[in-house]
Amino acid sequence: MTPDQETNLTGMALDGGSPAWRIWRTAWMVTAVFILSNSATPLYVYWQGEMGFSNGTLTIIFAAYIAGLLMALLIAGQLSDRFGRKPVLFPGLVAAVLASLLFLVATSVPVLLIARFLSGIAVGVIVSAGMASVVDSGGPDRKELASLAASVAMVMGAGIGPLLAGVLAEALERPVVPIYLIQLVILASAFLATAAIPGNRADFHHGKSFRLRLPAVPSANRLHLAFGIAVFAPGITATSFVLSLGPSLLSQLLHVTSPLVAGGTACIMFMSATGVQFALKRLPIRKIFLIGSMATILSMCSIVIAVHFSAAVLLVLAAVLAGIGQGLGQLGGLTLIGLHVPEQRRAEANAVLNMGGYIPAALLPVCTGYLIDYTGLEAGAMVFAVILSAAALAAILFVRISFAAK
Repeated sequence: MTPDQETNLTGMALDGGSPAWRIWRTAWMVTAVFILSNSATPLYVYWQGEMGFSNGTLTIIFAAYIAGLLMALLIAGQLSDRFGRKPVLFPGLVAAVLASLLFLVATSVPVLLIARFLSGIAVGVIVSAGMASVVDSGGPDRKELASLAASVAMVMGAGIGPLLAGVLAEALERPVVPIYLIQLVILASAFLATAAIPGNRADFHHGKSFRLRLPAVPSANRLHLAFGIAVFAPGITATSFVLSLGPSLLSQLLHVTSPLVAGGTACIMFMSATGVQFALKRLPIRKIFLIGSMATILSMCSIVIAVHFSAAVLLVLAAVLAGIGQGLGQLGGLTLIGLHVPEQRRAEANAVLNMGGYIPAALLPVCTGYLIDYTGLEAGAMVFAVILSAAALAAILFVRISFAAK
């Protein structure tokens, strides 16, 4: 194990580099877009009642978001590394605005699909170019702090969105318009935060020809990305399951229909992802990865028990553990990228990390949604839990063996 691979996350000193407030100001645009990303979670049951679609269709709507995200990841990181952050970030924010406007007027499944697709594009831009901008803002002396800020900004926004939507859905008979009007105001602040990013960092590859290709990382950094993806992918797939099918589980199996409970559960999930990153930031990255994978396995065990015994409390516990798994996998992966990947490839590396996580996060919940339609909630949840637990266990073995060999 080399010293740099055992680097811990203690880089919180306030001397040198960019001021801490500038890092967190840049991180706000990440939070703002991620508030949009999950604001639909408490509204799925509401829309199901209005439009009458199945659990399978619900997961397709959720997957439309991930399809847009993956499409953006294919090009946003490369364009950002080549032409600078702002020329990529502003179109991403425009996509977020258009998504909010479509949610405002949605009365059919196709409109929801387009809105989710556009919100996915916005998130794809943010997790590649946006999170690279946050790491850039830390300069050479504050890579750990900036990596922490980027990761925390993502999960914090992902938690605020469903909580805000859940509160308004509980209080108002027709909550959709107020929710997305507030979202538009939040996105306006994200435009201001993006405009305040110093410089443009344009043309990192000046003098070289440019051609779009599949995102990749330098060969020296492939193991760093493999560690991150191995732990992050099962974690974010677990949180995707809670976001897409959690409200249906609460309503159909556990007879909990409150949108506030659905939104609150999602919020608690991502607040746990936020808190655990601050709590464990001083640990070596190896331990962060191992704890993250173990949390994902425990989350799956909790889901199976919750469904079998119709225990809503255990479903909330499963959400908390899923958040911990995603948060730690994400933090470890982003930190390795910030420490080891060259600046001119950083956004592309972020894209690779997120593609590795979001592809299974789209496929497994969609397949599970249709499986639940045919076999029932308990059988579908059990199959999902077994597959994801096996993936998290494989990640534990990979991390232990690979780090021990260094």
